[in-house]
Amino acid sequence: MTFKKLTRKIHLWLGLSSGLVVLILGITGCILVFELEIRNMTESFRNVKVENKAVLPPSELKAIAEKHLTSKKALGIEYPGKDKAAVASYYDEKEYELLFMNPYSGEVLKHKNMNKDFFRIVLDGHYYLWLPNDIGQPIAASATLVFLVMMISGLILWWPKNKAAKKQRFTIKWSAGWRRKNYDLHNVLGFYMTWIAIFLAITGLVFGFQWFAKSLYWITSGGETMVEHTHPVSDTTKTASFANMADHLWQEHRAGLKENESIGVYFAGIPTDPVEIAINHKPGTYYNSDYYHYDQYTGKELPATGSYAGKFEDAPLADKIVRMNYDMHVGAILGLPGKILAFFASLIAASLPVTGFYIWLGRKKKKKAVFVKQTVVTASVA
Repeated sequence: MTFKKLTRKIHLWLGLSSGLVVLILGITGCILVFELEIRNMTESFRNVKVENKAVLPPSELKAIAEKHLTSKKALGIEYPGKDKAAVASYYDEKEYELLFMNPYSGEVLKHKNMNKDFFRIVLDGHYYLWLPNDIGQPIAASATLVFLVMMISGLILWWPKNKAAKKQRFTIKWSAGWRRKNYDLHNVLGFYMTWIAIFLAITGLVFGFQWFAKSLYWITSGGETMVEHTHPVSDTTKTASFANMADHLWQEHRAGLKENESIGVYFAGIPTDPVEIAINHKPGTYYNSDYYHYDQYTGKELPATGSYAGKFEDAPLADKIVRMNYDMHVGAILGLPGKILAFFASLIAASLPVTGFYIWLGRKKKKKAVFVKQTVVTASVA
């Protein structure tokens, strides 16, 4: 068996074994790429009219939110912008709810159970295939790894033998029969999509496998081990310096906010917790954010460990790549053009198992027809 025949066998069996999962990941990926844009168009409660007065501090919005949240506990308050609703959140292993409020008046605009949210359901399919997490996540991650191998093997099979074959590898022959068009759709679109989808697969594997995420970190850091994120601890022996430390820290950071930046305040849940402040310099993405941790009693800044600690601009390259992973996965790192590329790459990726299956089915029928013809000829001669 030649190398190319062996590659074709591997490509075939990997495709048959992972095709349905890749189809699901591709379709859900298409939807999730434009999640933010769709939400902004369909969820009017996210927007508020700008008023000529100060927004309410986190402590006041927290008190309002805890009267309406099912959990009766707000973990944090986010201020996405002066024309956006403030958002209180609560989540644990079972519950996830958001409360949208007018930041100027505290008026409750929407209470959402995120477990029933459309995009959360789509995300559950993308990560877990709508199965229990400990079952679906390894299957989805393994299928992504298989898909990465298939893209490499697909490039080997695509590679033309000569100049004549080369002309057929870049264009779809629309005038041909449906079998040829299907073959071209699989090969030509697969070739163009591969160069983008490889990045989608690699960033997806960072979410899917800890060993992959740690290996990528080791490579990009020049041999360093990924450090787990740990929360610093507040000094419980100290006396509180301010009546409400979260409000004080929010005011300090808010004074330096630029026009297009957002801020989030995350409260201390227990006596040893810090107060956390997150500044997003580029709303619509997640990577360019700064994370600060403060002693809830003294307001002293505390050092935290892991990739999501401190300022983005001060982070080492490997930690920057970790922070950028989600935005690379959905194409947001390149803005709208990147999202469009990610959308079409996901769409084509979803189509490949279908077109590939029909190629295999056609060849199987062809082999059967040849076998029947040979049997008839043999019988006639005899």
